[in-house]
Amino acid sequence: MAHEQSTLDQGPWYRQGWAWFLLTPLIVIVLVMAGYISIAVKLSDDVVIDNYYREGRMYNERLEQDHRATALAMRAELDFDLETGEVFLQLSGAELPASLVLVLQHPTEADLDQTVTLAATGQGNYRGDLTLSVNFSRYLLLFPGASASERGTAPWRLKDKIDFQASHAVILQATEKQTADQ
Repeated sequence: MAHEQSTLDQGPWYRQGWAWFLLTPLIVIVLVMAGYISIAVKLSDDVVIDNYYREGRMYNERLEQDHRATALAMRAELDFDLETGEVFLQLSGAELPASLVLVLQHPTEADLDQTVTLAATGQGNYRGDLTLSVNFSRYLLLFPGASASERGTAPWRLKDKIDFQASHAVILQATEKQTADQ
């Protein structure tokens, strides 16, 4: 009888090999999943910000501002001085506001987006300062106003894309072809 009792009582459960054999895969799975969840939260996809509205299961873009820019014959020549961080803009068209807002959107990282307020320096000329250095490609959105919150209510907008590795200047111009394609 004493011999049977000694084989059954080998100490606490955490000193048993079979317990760690069963618990090790579970502990590894919990640690790996915690790592995956933290990566998913930190590197989540950014939300698309533009004039879109949801209708059923589809997202549609509002183009009224683009059509108005075409009707006003709005055209903007942007020139970026990457050494000083200045943005120069020459605007032509039927409407020349006191200030403009230029939004530079990074294709994948919202943390690299920036908004530049361009103040009028003369007839059709505007100037602003970049807050971050820019490189590679950016989506550009230009509209009249004093802040980015006026994006949806602006009377017109111009948009395009620039690759800073190829050029530091771009012409934003709304055409009937652009608004029809979108």
